[in-house]
Amino acid sequence: MLTLFDANYLPGFLLIFARMVAFFVTIPIFSYRNIPTPYKLGIAGFMSLIIVVTLDLPELTLDLTFVFLVFKEAVVGLIIGLIAYIIMAAIQIAGGFIDFQMGFAIANVIDPQTGAQGPVIGQYFYTFALLFLLAVDGHHLLIQGAIYSFDLIQLDQLINLGDEQIILTVLRTFNQLFLMAFQMAIPIVGTLFLVDVTLGLIARTVPQLNVFVVGIPLKIFVSLFVLSMFMVIYMDLVKRLFRYVIEMMQVFMRLLGGI
Repeated sequence: MLTLFDANYLPGFLLIFARMVAFFVTIPIFSYRNIPTPYKLGIAGFMSLIIVVTLDLPELTLDLTFVFLVFKEAVVGLIIGLIAYIIMAAIQIAGGFIDFQMGFAIANVIDPQTGAQGPVIGQYFYTFALLFLLAVDGHHLLIQGAIYSFDLIQLDQLINLGDEQIILTVLRTFNQLFLMAFQMAIPIVGTLFLVDVTLGLIARTVPQLNVFVVGIPLKIFVSLFVLSMFMVIYMDLVKRLFRYVIEMMQVFMRLLGGI
């Protein structure tokens, strides 16, 4: 157990604080722009105080190597948080596919997490995913994952981001990202494709009918109808997505820790 007079207390706290701040900057929910920055720093500092008294800190000195260690801790926190955020971005990508087919691509909404414009249906899906995350205490699992990272990646350990295994894992993660986005979007996109085929056949058989006037509201109505039936399947995909998020966080922490 550490005391306030331990020589490694302050250096160890600074390293832990750097990782936790970087983690809370990128992790879903906690990284929302409408959450005040002092609150984020306060949560990171409070968590760092809890963690620093539970770890066996190595011998640390405030020198040039310590500066590199602070930078390494920030990179580790960013990577762990970005893994969760990038995979959650699959929901936004799926919504973008659906919006493009529905004709909603021109109508965007502001994403409160990034402040950028995002697809309407993507933000709708993302809101449900975050509510599900809160309902199952997923945010506690994400914080627990950040705390668990200190057991796998030591404070005085340097990491090699150029490792071939890390690069291959990143590529597999991005492949899985687009695969999940395709699985979420295919029921509605496939239905709208059939609607387009039907409208094309009608345009050839009944030239007097203006399919452009009829097609737009028809595609919106069909999309919303299919979307209402798809929500049950969507929640199952969200469960799989969260399991994959936790799994990939553990994989990356083990790779960064050289395990």
